[in-house]
Amino acid sequence: MPRYRVTLRYTSVEIVDATNPYQAAVVASGRHGDGVEIADVRPAVGRAPAATSKMAAKTSQKVTKKVVKKRRPMSPEARAKLAKNLVKARAARARNLKAAKKATKKTTKKVGRPAKKR
Repeated sequence: MPRYRVTLRYTSVEIVDATNPYQAAVVASGRHGDGVEIADVRPAVGRAPAATSKMAAKTSQKVTKKVVKKRRPMSPEARAKLAKNLVKARAARARNLKAAKKATKKTTKKVGRPAKKR
């Protein structure tokens, strides 16, 4: 039997088993009484949204906002020094890559028979 997710104006979402969406709406509204307004009915695929008031209350207590530490402003001299170090590091990396490529390249000598003596 297919399942349908029914969103009610009761601040809750019910997942019920029914043969069609209309029957799912009737079953879900019957659980909460006659004064419930049905907002949405769709097939229940995947995870249910955490829109219930109990879940929202629990998550709001656990979640604490992280305080971002402010950085000290950097002087122009320090910024220039860091930029110079970065240039040197990039050059060294390129130099090491070039040396590694050169070392892996194999030089082949032609090996033939020795020359005849006359």
